[in-house]
Amino acid sequence: MIYLLTTRRFAPVFWCQFLSAFNDNFIKNALVILILYKVAIMNGPALVSLAGATLVLPAFFLSALGGELADKYDMAFVAERLKRWEFPIAGLAAMGFAMTASTSPTVVWWSVPVLFTALLLFGAMASLFAPIKYGILPDHLEVAQLPTANALMEGATFLAILGGTITGGLALSQNGPVKAPPAWTISLVMIILAAFGWWSATLIKPTGSGDPDLKITKNLLNSTLRLVKDLNATRRLWVGALVVSWFWLAGIVSLSLFPSLVKTHIGGNENVVTLGLVVFTIGIALGSALAAMVSKDRPNLMLVPIGAFLMGLFCLDIAWGLASLPSPSKGQPLVNVAALLSTSSGIRLALDLGALAASGGLFIVPAFAAVQSWAPPDHRARVIAGVNILAAAFMSSATLGVTVLQLYGWSVTSLFAGLGIANLMVAGWVMRTWGMRGEHAGLLV
Repeated sequence: MIYLLTTRRFAPVFWCQFLSAFNDNFIKNALVILILYKVAIMNGPALVSLAGATLVLPAFFLSALGGELADKYDMAFVAERLKRWEFPIAGLAAMGFAMTASTSPTVVWWSVPVLFTALLLFGAMASLFAPIKYGILPDHLEVAQLPTANALMEGATFLAILGGTITGGLALSQNGPVKAPPAWTISLVMIILAAFGWWSATLIKPTGSGDPDLKITKNLLNSTLRLVKDLNATRRLWVGALVVSWFWLAGIVSLSLFPSLVKTHIGGNENVVTLGLVVFTIGIALGSALAAMVSKDRPNLMLVPIGAFLMGLFCLDIAWGLASLPSPSKGQPLVNVAALLSTSSGIRLALDLGALAASGGLFIVPAFAAVQSWAPPDHRARVIAGVNILAAAFMSSATLGVTVLQLYGWSVTSLFAGLGIANLMVAGWVMRTWGMRGEHAGLLV
């Protein structure tokens, strides 16, 4: 697995993705901590869910454009040009973080819309880059290497989430042994990371043009709908896209609910939020690595329904555990990491969260590797873009839906229970549609 990281065919794409995802999630988690703990805005949990939607919403409108650019031009060329734009976006985010250090409550409050804007723009860059980072792999790698490469990419993404989550939480933490660094340090680090992301993009091995005669569609909505329609025309690609999209829906709903779970159901501090997101990230990485090991010479589609079934069970157990917890009383000191892990309920929650994430890794790696290998080479990037559009639609609809349900009084417990039941239904649907090993409809690679 590690040998791919030493090759130019893969390593620059890996690091380019890692650095971008780190910056995205650094901003997102810092914004979550800012909303819940520093600014204490009314309807904070709903705004936390909205932050997740802000990061993924651009994918619905921009993935088609990203796919067309990647198919028309050399993918390495497009990647380098895109990464140039991350410099001014990182500068805007740096300004937002500088505002959080102000002694004026008004200035701190205004840092929230500034950081939301930076998060939206980072999401736009990620949406345009996504068809490249996955579409380029089959150009440089063999089919047998795709599960390993995808596991590494998923691992890179979630390790970046891990790093961004920890540092984003620490950047605005008011509790715990680690003192938050100065705002100017945070701003400088973000700009340096953007610079290294651009440098990695300059090292990506050229691919050549997949379809030089392709005309770029100026109407973003038309190109978006057309890519989804084209995806729907091939059954196995469509089913694969739905499976991949479900993973991202389940993942973003879980991640958006967790900070509110910690604040409202456990009474935990910012470091407990960070710990939970770290556990989730490590679980995804472990599950992805296990899926890559089991998928030796081709994507092992047997893992997909198993992963969905386990995701359902662990979501339900999280809801069951939360239902038995007493609500924290007003004025009670915030619970820290040590206090949480000294209780059986805290350990159970951590184990459930890690197992839920690991099950997601089993679910996504073979499914996405199969979609990559099925996509025709001359418009592979557009297929990946179509998958990203569908996933963005799933994620945006789910996070906005969760936001509305929270505003209408739905608890985190009931939302996790609903997600668990939905995962069990998806497991049954995958079994019925693909069969246990994916033999139905010629789905094996």
